Amino acid sequence: MALALTLGRRGQGNTWPNPAVGCVIVQGGQIVGRGWTQPGGRPHAETEALAQAGDAARGATAYVTLEPCAHHGQTPPCAEALIAAGVARVVVAVEDSDSRVARQGLEMLRAAGIAVTMGVMADEAAQDLQGFFLRTDLGRPFLTLKLAESLDGRIATATGESQWITGPKSRRLVHAMRARHDAVMVGGGTARADDPSLTVRDLGVAHQPVRIVVSRRLDLPLMGVLARTAKEIPVWIAHGRDADPMLIDTWRDLGAVLLPCDLEGVHLSPVSVLQALGGQGLTRVFCEGGGALAASLLASDLVDELVTFQAGLALGAEGYPAIGAMGVERLASAPRFRLLEHQMVGDDLMAVWRR
Repeated sequence: MALALTLGRRGQGNTWPNPAVGCVIVQGGQIVGRGWTQPGGRPHAETEALAQAGDAARGATAYVTLEPCAHHGQTPPCAEALIAAGVARVVVAVEDSDSRVARQGLEMLRAAGIAVTMGVMADEAAQDLQGFFLRTDLGRPFLTLKLAESLDGRIATATGESQWITGPKSRRLVHAMRARHDAVMVGGGTARADDPSLTVRDLGVAHQPVRIVVSRRLDLPLMGVLARTAKEIPVWIAHGRDADPMLIDTWRDLGAVLLPCDLEGVHLSPVSVLQALGGQGLTRVFCEGGGALAASLLASDLVDELVTFQAGLALGAEGYPAIGAMGVERLASAPRFRLLEHQMVGDDLMAVWRR
């Protein structure tokens, strides 16, 4: 199952709206088939592993990180494929929460006389598939918030200079993190100040994540990198319903997807933004700030994972804060996270926190 989980992670970032699943088929103590969900969400992991195993799948044990699907979509059910291949036993990490599948795949296997074992490495699988479950259950994707900051929590000097606070090894690791998410998201202020490309570079990765900007008024550079490349690499813009119709038409003509969202006071509602992204099929979103967007997501308790890269320099109180004003008056009301890991990345300190 540990191998199946590792295989499933290969699909993270390019299988949405489907989950990134891994499958291993074992016959007589030997691995005869391996598979993971392919780009675009199909073929599914079980189909890939069965094709590799061929006749050796008969009487074998299949290890799958998520309950095999039982419904007819664009591909036949994986449960039927396992039955047809003559698999004798299926070991599953977690049940599918999708109402079209939940427990139906397991029941189909058992009805065919196949032994089913549930719950092997369930916690690890649930963490890997959390984005899929969040979208299925709550309608929103899993959200990772990344902050690259100075020792005193600043992301830019008072003049706005921010490139580069962290070192090249940290920046390369960030590109790898982008590749494992369906989309990269920034606020309008970051898009205006940095004119970012938000792409994965120098890793030999074939696919690119969706690039998302959260901007109530759509006041973004029309000659910037995102505008110039929107027809080649997807750009989605979450905006207010009161945005200028001419700007909406202009960005749509440039190739962007426009997502109207509700307001919360004078700002876009972060809940509405994530619901809109979930509605488009996204399961994993990697947010890179800036401070105002980070604060709104934290205040709304929408950050599932927090990744910080801290560099050994101090910028002072006049610098731009990594997290904007949140209105926290008592420690008890502040969002808290649990440290999962920390390590040196070049000269920087990376820490990963979970809600």
